[in-house]
Amino acid sequence: MTNVLLWAPLAFGLVGLFLPRRAAGPWAVLGAAVTLAVAVGMAVGFDGGDSGLQYTVDTPWIAGLGVDYSLGLDGLNLFLVLLTAVLWTGGVAFAAFREYERPKTFFFLMLMAETATLGSFLAQDLLLFVLFFDFMLVPFYFLFGAWGHDRSAEGGASASAATLKMIVYTLIGSLLMLVAAIATAIISADGGHVTFSIQALQQQGIGLGSQRWIFWFFAAAFLVKMPAFLLHGWMPAAYRAAPLPALAVFSGVLAKVGAYGFLRIVLPLFPEATVEFQEVVLVIALASILYGSVMAFTQTNLRLIAGYSSVAQLGFITAGIFALRADGADGAVLQMVNHGLVVAPIFIIIALLVERTGSEDIREMGGLALRAPVLAALFLIVALATLAMPGSANFVGEFYILNGLFQAKIVFALIAVSGVAMSAYYALRMYQGAMHNREAEGLLSREIGLRDALVLAPLVLCILALALYPQLILKRTDPTVEQTVAKVTGGSAPAARLAEARVLQFEDVFSGSRKP
Repeated sequence: MTNVLLWAPLAFGLVGLFLPRRAAGPWAVLGAAVTLAVAVGMAVGFDGGDSGLQYTVDTPWIAGLGVDYSLGLDGLNLFLVLLTAVLWTGGVAFAAFREYERPKTFFFLMLMAETATLGSFLAQDLLLFVLFFDFMLVPFYFLFGAWGHDRSAEGGASASAATLKMIVYTLIGSLLMLVAAIATAIISADGGHVTFSIQALQQQGIGLGSQRWIFWFFAAAFLVKMPAFLLHGWMPAAYRAAPLPALAVFSGVLAKVGAYGFLRIVLPLFPEATVEFQEVVLVIALASILYGSVMAFTQTNLRLIAGYSSVAQLGFITAGIFALRADGADGAVLQMVNHGLVVAPIFIIIALLVERTGSEDIREMGGLALRAPVLAALFLIVALATLAMPGSANFVGEFYILNGLFQAKIVFALIAVSGVAMSAYYALRMYQGAMHNREAEGLLSREIGLRDALVLAPLVLCILALALYPQLILKRTDPTVEQTVAKVTGGSAPAARLAEARVLQFEDVFSGSRKP
């Protein structure tokens, strides 16, 4: 099942290269849907009370170097894999309803990117993780460069220049991570058998001196991918140039690979360095929250509003992880899924708005809600989830993150709270500017079509479902999250009992039967 999940998108993409041009889109949708069906089946059969790996595949690959083809699912990656399958199905389906040059190549690259992303989440061998992490860049390099919008005539960067900048940033981080992965395996072996197995490396351990510099090599790669403050320089130009269906999955999923890498690799392999540099990373996280929020409510381009809001949200996720408490890490995993389910619909809605207005600037929009109430209602749900309205799953994620941060570093938590207030401003400004401002002259205002609604509505329903039942994720992720955080803090409380207590406490607070 795990191999089918991983390689099905690439297999469908290869077959699609030999199909007629008109069949490329529907065939790619079928490939993404098959992958989603496999992911759902594995999620249904997942044992939420087990903190170990499930659906494992472990085969020697390069035996002489200790590299294995090792895959598996646990509480850390289960819902990130499911998120990947959901968003790729929506993104590919949305693109299939539109005309693209060289459609067979376009959809092949989209499905290749899905396989690379799934491999990053599933890999349980350190070198295999690095290879998939780097492989993700290849299809997006061509998608952004060949099918991106050229902004040079508008005074912005061309698609090729924006893509090159993105590649330079991410490749430098990836090369640092490759060096760090090799060093980790060699140093931990200490003259013995070299292995890249993440589980084996956790047991062997390395000294604090080596942990310090290796920690920052991995952190640089993950913070660039997210992107974090000061390492986000590639983001504005790349987001403005990228084709929107590809940008929806890129922003919804790929940024989470960096945050996931902290939980999967950095915390368990370098626990002493994690504690030593906890406050430094928290400062970076808070800077991302504040900077991303301020930039989001000063922009008028919808793409950049969504892009900078993602910088702020990834800052929250990083803060939850480096609170080094199970509550914060639980909230971080939940918020990774929440953010993906929110930001992908935003980019799909942006594409729909551009088709109606010919612009991505909210100053040139307005009045769309009068003749498109269904589109406006779907956009409103997404906007309210973005600002973490009480009752939404995003509220639950931020509740957990701030709870863990308050217990760990109260000053950092107080600063992070300001980001919650700022998110309300930029989310409502984005919605009101597009939907309820005075109607612009020559505006084409029409309701969302049935085909586009079939793509957008299921994503919105996922947002509502998690708002009603966030425990779907929390109960299944907590045992593994508790075990991961315990490797850093030395805690030993039973994970299942703590998970149940936290869920019951939140239910009481949320229903009003207990004060927070």
